[in-house]
Amino acid sequence: MTPFLELRDVHKWFDDNHVLQGVNLSVDEHQVVCLIGPSGCGKSTLLRCINALEPIQDGEIHIDGERVSGRGVDVNFLRQDVGIVFQSYNLFPHMTVLRNITLAPMKALGLDRAEANDRAMFLLEQIGLADKANEYPDRLSGGQQQRAAIARALAMRPRVMLLDEITSALDPELVSEVLNIVRDLAAAGMTMLLATHEMGFAREVSSKVCFLYEGRIEEEGPPEQMFSEPTSPRTRQFLRSIIEARRL
Repeated sequence: MTPFLELRDVHKWFDDNHVLQGVNLSVDEHQVVCLIGPSGCGKSTLLRCINALEPIQDGEIHIDGERVSGRGVDVNFLRQDVGIVFQSYNLFPHMTVLRNITLAPMKALGLDRAEANDRAMFLLEQIGLADKANEYPDRLSGGQQQRAAIARALAMRPRVMLLDEITSALDPELVSEVLNIVRDLAAAGMTMLLATHEMGFAREVSSKVCFLYEGRIEEEGPPEQMFSEPTSPRTRQFLRSIIEARRL
Protein backbone atom coordinates (compact mmCIF):
# COMPACT_ATOMS: atom_id res chain seq x y z
CA MET A 1 0.00 0.00 0.00
CA THR A 2 1.30 3.45 -0.92
CA PRO A 3 2.01 5.65 2.13
CA PHE A 4 -0.24 8.68 2.48
CA LEU A 5 2.76 10.96 3.10
CA GLU A 6 6.19 9.96 1.82
CA LEU A 7 9.60 11.63 1.84
CA ARG A 8 12.19 10.16 -0.50
CA ASP A 9 15.86 11.04 0.05
CA VAL A 10 15.05 14.65 1.01
CA HIS A 11 17.94 17.10 1.33
CA LYS A 12 17.87 20.68 2.56
CA TRP A 13 20.71 23.19 2.80
CA PHE A 14 20.87 26.64 4.35
CA ASP A 15 23.98 27.98 2.62
CA ASP A 16 26.71 25.53 3.73
CA ASN A 17 24.60 23.99 6.48
CA HIS A 18 23.28 20.61 5.31
CA VAL A 19 20.20 20.47 7.58
CA LEU A 20 18.38 17.47 6.10
CA GLN A 21 20.68 14.75 4.80
CA GLY A 22 18.68 12.22 2.86
CA VAL A 23 15.52 11.82 4.92
CA ASN A 24 13.25 8.90 4.05
CA LEU A 25 9.93 8.76 5.87
CA SER A 26 6.52 7.22 5.29
CA VAL A 27 3.30 8.09 7.13
CA ASP A 28 0.13 6.08 6.58
CA GLU A 29 -3.31 7.67 6.58
CA HIS A 30 -4.66 8.16 10.14
CA GLN A 31 -1.19 7.52 11.56
CA VAL A 32 0.38 9.77 14.21
CA VAL A 33 4.14 10.05 13.83
CA CYS A 34 6.26 11.85 16.41
CA LEU A 35 9.66 13.31 15.55
CA ILE A 36 12.02 13.42 18.50
CA GLY A 37 15.67 14.37 18.84
CA PRO A 38 18.00 17.07 20.13
CA SER A 39 17.53 20.71 19.24
CA GLY A 40 18.98 21.48 15.81
CA CYS A 41 18.54 17.95 14.43
CA GLY A 42 16.15 19.12 11.67
CA LYS A 43 12.68 18.38 13.07
CA SER A 44 11.17 21.82 12.43
CA THR A 45 12.87 22.18 9.05
CA LEU A 46 11.44 18.83 8.00
CA LEU A 47 7.90 19.97 8.79
CA ARG A 48 8.40 23.29 7.00
CA CYS A 49 9.64 21.46 3.89
CA ILE A 50 6.54 19.25 3.79
CA ASN A 51 4.35 22.38 3.83
CA ALA A 52 6.61 24.06 1.21
CA LEU A 53 7.50 26.88 3.57
CA GLU A 54 11.08 25.86 2.79
CA PRO A 55 12.10 24.45 -0.61
CA ILE A 56 14.09 21.23 -0.72
CA GLN A 57 17.22 20.96 -2.86
CA ASP A 58 17.03 17.25 -3.59
CA GLY A 59 14.64 14.35 -3.20
CA GLU A 60 10.84 14.25 -3.42
CA ILE A 61 7.82 14.63 -1.16
CA HIS A 62 4.55 12.88 -2.06
CA ILE A 63 1.07 13.12 -0.56
CA ASP A 64 -1.49 10.50 -1.53
CA GLY A 65 0.72 9.47 -4.44
CA GLU A 66 1.12 12.99 -5.85
CA ARG A 67 4.45 14.84 -5.87
CA VAL A 68 4.17 18.03 -3.80
CA SER A 69 7.77 19.26 -4.01
CA GLY A 70 9.80 20.87 -6.77
CA ARG A 71 8.81 22.86 -9.82
CA GLY A 72 5.25 23.05 -11.00
CA VAL A 73 3.65 22.33 -7.62
CA ASP A 74 0.63 24.46 -6.69
CA VAL A 75 1.70 25.56 -3.21
CA ASN A 76 -1.68 27.09 -2.37
CA PHE A 77 -3.45 23.84 -3.23
CA LEU A 78 -0.91 21.89 -1.17
CA ARG A 79 -1.58 24.02 1.91
CA GLN A 80 -5.28 23.27 1.69
CA ASP A 81 -4.37 19.63 2.32
CA VAL A 82 -1.55 20.21 4.80
CA GLY A 83 -2.17 22.28 7.92
CA ILE A 84 0.69 23.47 10.12
CA VAL A 85 0.75 24.87 13.65
CA PHE A 86 3.85 26.59 15.01
CA GLN A 87 5.21 26.91 18.52
CA SER A 88 4.77 30.70 18.43
CA TYR A 89 1.01 30.68 17.54
CA ASN A 90 1.38 33.26 14.71
CA LEU A 91 -2.16 34.59 15.13
CA PHE A 92 -2.82 37.96 13.48
CA PRO A 93 -2.85 40.39 16.44
CA HIS A 94 -5.15 42.92 14.74
CA MET A 95 -7.89 40.35 14.10
CA THR A 96 -10.31 38.69 16.50
CA VAL A 97 -10.05 34.98 17.13
CA LEU A 98 -13.06 34.43 14.87
CA ARG A 99 -11.56 36.47 12.04
CA ASN A 100 -8.22 34.64 12.41
CA ILE A 101 -10.02 31.36 11.81
CA THR A 102 -12.34 32.48 8.99
CA LEU A 103 -9.77 34.38 6.91
CA ALA A 104 -8.17 31.44 5.08
CA PRO A 105 -11.41 29.52 4.34
CA MET A 106 -12.90 32.68 2.85
CA LYS A 107 -9.82 33.67 0.84
CA ALA A 108 -8.53 30.25 -0.22
CA LEU A 109 -11.68 28.11 -0.29
CA GLY A 110 -14.18 30.77 -1.33
CA LEU A 111 -16.52 30.25 1.63
CA ASP A 112 -18.94 33.08 2.30
CA ARG A 113 -18.75 34.78 5.68
CA ALA A 114 -21.75 32.97 7.15
CA GLU A 115 -20.43 29.52 6.25
CA ALA A 116 -16.92 30.39 7.42
CA ASN A 117 -18.31 31.73 10.72
CA ASP A 118 -20.35 28.56 11.24
CA ARG A 119 -17.28 26.40 10.63
CA ALA A 120 -15.16 28.52 12.97
CA MET A 121 -17.73 28.55 15.77
CA PHE A 122 -18.12 24.77 15.53
CA LEU A 123 -14.36 24.40 16.02
CA LEU A 124 -14.26 26.95 18.83
CA GLU A 125 -17.03 25.05 20.60
CA GLN A 126 -15.02 21.85 20.27
CA ILE A 127 -11.91 23.36 21.84
CA GLY A 128 -13.73 25.31 24.53
CA LEU A 129 -13.13 28.81 23.17
CA ALA A 130 -16.56 29.80 21.84
CA ASP A 131 -16.74 32.59 24.42
CA LYS A 132 -13.45 34.03 23.09
CA ALA A 133 -14.55 34.35 19.45
CA ASN A 134 -14.61 38.15 19.51
CA GLU A 135 -11.52 38.61 21.64
CA TYR A 136 -8.14 39.65 20.24
CA PRO A 137 -5.18 37.29 20.69
CA ASP A 138 -3.46 39.46 23.31
CA ARG A 139 -6.46 38.93 25.59
CA LEU A 140 -5.93 35.15 25.57
CA SER A 141 -3.53 32.96 27.53
CA GLY A 142 -0.77 31.16 25.69
CA GLY A 143 -2.70 27.90 25.83
CA GLN A 144 -5.83 29.58 24.48
CA GLN A 145 -3.84 31.19 21.65
CA GLN A 146 -2.33 27.83 20.71
CA ARG A 147 -5.75 26.17 20.72
CA ALA A 148 -7.03 28.97 18.48
CA ALA A 149 -4.08 28.40 16.13
CA ILE A 150 -4.99 24.70 15.92
CA ALA A 151 -8.61 25.65 15.15
CA ARG A 152 -7.39 28.00 12.41
CA ALA A 153 -5.47 25.14 10.75
CA LEU A 154 -8.42 22.77 11.11
CA ALA A 155 -10.80 25.28 9.51
CA MET A 156 -9.21 24.45 6.16
CA ARG A 157 -10.16 20.78 6.73
CA PRO A 158 -6.66 19.49 5.95
CA ARG A 159 -5.93 15.84 5.37
CA VAL A 160 -2.70 15.97 7.38
CA MET A 161 -1.61 18.19 10.27
CA LEU A 162 1.96 19.21 11.05
CA LEU A 163 2.58 20.30 14.64
CA ASP A 164 5.89 21.99 15.38
CA GLU A 165 6.76 21.96 19.10
CA ILE A 166 3.34 23.39 19.86
CA THR A 167 3.79 23.28 23.63
CA SER A 168 7.37 24.54 23.92
CA ALA A 169 6.37 28.20 24.36
CA LEU A 170 3.74 27.43 27.00
CA ASP A 171 3.92 27.53 30.78
CA PRO A 172 3.77 23.98 32.19
CA GLU A 173 0.25 24.39 33.54
CA LEU A 174 -1.03 25.25 30.04
CA VAL A 175 0.55 22.31 28.22
CA SER A 176 -2.17 19.79 29.05
CA GLU A 177 -5.00 21.86 27.56
CA VAL A 178 -3.22 21.89 24.19
CA LEU A 179 -2.20 18.23 24.30
CA ASN A 180 -5.79 17.26 25.02
CA ILE A 181 -6.79 18.78 21.68
CA VAL A 182 -4.11 16.70 19.92
CA ARG A 183 -5.33 13.57 21.71
CA ASP A 184 -8.83 14.26 20.41
CA LEU A 185 -7.53 14.73 16.86
CA ALA A 186 -5.58 11.47 17.07
CA ALA A 187 -8.64 9.63 18.36
CA ALA A 188 -10.67 11.05 15.47
CA GLY A 189 -8.19 9.64 12.94
CA MET A 190 -6.37 12.80 11.83
CA THR A 191 -3.08 12.03 10.09
CA MET A 192 -0.43 13.94 12.04
CA LEU A 193 3.30 14.50 12.08
CA LEU A 194 4.54 16.10 15.31
CA ALA A 195 7.89 17.48 16.36
CA THR A 196 7.89 17.36 20.14
CA HIS A 197 9.96 17.32 23.31
CA GLU A 198 7.02 15.90 25.26
CA MET A 199 8.30 12.33 25.43
CA GLY A 200 5.50 10.99 27.62
CA PHE A 201 2.95 12.38 25.22
CA ALA A 202 4.81 10.96 22.21
CA ARG A 203 4.82 7.56 23.87
CA GLU A 204 1.09 7.76 24.55
CA VAL A 205 -0.33 9.12 21.31
CA SER A 206 2.01 8.09 18.49
CA SER A 207 1.76 5.19 16.07
CA LYS A 208 5.44 5.57 15.19
CA VAL A 209 8.37 7.50 16.66
CA CYS A 210 11.32 8.74 14.59
CA PHE A 211 14.56 9.81 16.25
CA LEU A 212 16.41 12.45 14.21
CA TYR A 213 20.11 13.07 14.60
CA GLU A 214 22.12 15.56 12.53
CA GLY A 215 19.59 15.74 9.73
CA ARG A 216 18.90 12.03 9.37
CA ILE A 217 16.39 9.60 10.80
CA GLU A 218 18.68 7.57 13.01
CA GLU A 219 16.01 5.13 14.15
CA GLU A 220 12.25 4.65 13.92
CA GLY A 221 9.73 2.23 15.31
CA PRO A 222 6.63 1.81 17.45
CA PRO A 223 6.71 3.83 20.68
CA GLU A 224 6.96 0.82 22.99
CA GLN A 225 10.11 -0.32 21.19
CA MET A 226 11.65 3.13 20.77
CA PHE A 227 11.24 4.12 24.42
CA SER A 228 11.98 0.72 25.97
CA GLU A 229 14.49 -1.00 23.69
CA PRO A 230 16.02 1.42 21.16
CA THR A 231 18.77 -0.15 19.08
CA SER A 232 20.84 2.95 18.26
CA PRO A 233 23.38 4.14 20.87
CA ARG A 234 22.49 7.73 19.95
CA THR A 235 18.81 7.10 20.63
CA ARG A 236 19.67 5.48 23.96
CA GLN A 237 21.88 8.42 24.93
CA PHE A 238 19.18 10.94 24.00
CA LEU A 239 16.51 9.12 26.00
CA ARG A 240 18.90 8.73 28.93
CA SER A 241 19.36 12.51 29.00
CA ILE A 242 15.58 12.98 28.84
CA ILE A 243 15.08 10.62 31.79
CA GLU A 244 17.78 12.42 33.77
CA ALA A 245 15.96 15.70 33.11
CA ARG A 246 12.74 14.03 34.37
CA ARG A 247 10.94 14.57 31.08
CA LEU A 248 10.01 10.93 30.51
